[in-house]
Amino acid sequence: MTTGAPAVAARAPGRVNLIGDHTDYTGGLCFPMAIDRHIDIAGSPAAGVVRLTTPGEPDAVVPLDVTDPAAQSPEWARYVAGVVSQLRPSVGFAGTVTSTLPAGAGLSSSAALEVAVALVLGADGTDPVALARLCQAAEHAARGVPTGLLDQLACIGGVAGHGLLIDCRALTTTPVPLPPTDEAEWLVVFTGARSLAASQYTTRVAELAAVEQEIGPVRDASADDVAGLRDPVLRSRARHVVSENARVAAFAESIAAGDVVAAGALMSDSHRSLRDDYQSSAPHVDVLCARLDATPGVLGSRITGGGWGGAVVALTRPGAVDATAVAAVAGTGTRHDAAAWYVHPSPGAHLLDHPEN
Repeated sequence: MTTGAPAVAARAPGRVNLIGDHTDYTGGLCFPMAIDRHIDIAGSPAAGVVRLTTPGEPDAVVPLDVTDPAAQSPEWARYVAGVVSQLRPSVGFAGTVTSTLPAGAGLSSSAALEVAVALVLGADGTDPVALARLCQAAEHAARGVPTGLLDQLACIGGVAGHGLLIDCRALTTTPVPLPPTDEAEWLVVFTGARSLAASQYTTRVAELAAVEQEIGPVRDASADDVAGLRDPVLRSRARHVVSENARVAAFAESIAAGDVVAAGALMSDSHRSLRDDYQSSAPHVDVLCARLDATPGVLGSRITGGGWGGAVVALTRPGAVDATAVAAVAGTGTRHDAAAWYVHPSPGAHLLDHPEN
């Protein structure tokens, strides 16, 4: 750190998407919540480079004039470099990164890192959409996957005690109160790391683009429009998105009314659509969701995040599920990094008042 420079610290939460996956990049609806697992960065302005350290990993050392974030190493430095390439700060930074978010879990650890880096480098946090767009561009530059704005908007816009109904066409976020913990809880089960870059995510984005070439915006499409698609694969992809947008709207109404039973059923319906129509689940995830749905007190469960593994979210009655026991089941076979936690709706990204802490 630069001697005498003022200390700066930021915290950015991960998010769990309760419903509404693979809708954001076609301007649809989604319903995430920021969670009480996060990334913190603390340090001071420094000359010449952005240098960040984190336990167990090589340092990220990024020049201020970086041109190819995807070429940086180690891999986590690519996200730092993506932000630097978009923000172009005139002053560097030296600090440490600590995290309670597992990488590759589908809980937006990369978005949290990007937003925290942007804040400590002086990005304007008063315009959530502009900050989200900057960090989305950083993500695209870092790993080349054409993700939507869901992760960044959820990370930035989180509200304690609330989920966010996000309209990805209007780019609006509406906080919706979630049930208190004495009525319902949110269980996240991390089933093992996965890579979106190695998944079929980019293929799905291209498939939806092909759908829109034929019937126009999927956000405006009807079930009849979808039924008229000639290609059965494109028809199933569009069917998921159209039905998922409807489920998100119904979920927001149900959860706001305190109808957790209806909300849970919608989550399980969402998983079946992702499994069958979008084909973005994984066999071990399907087994886990079936096991959870058959457990007394579990109201619904689904894969969450980008898909093809990662995490499951379940809506449960208080105390219905032993998180440690679920983690043990999820960790069978080779998935030694499986874990499970109850998570709570938390505030969005912000600078910390006491950087030394």
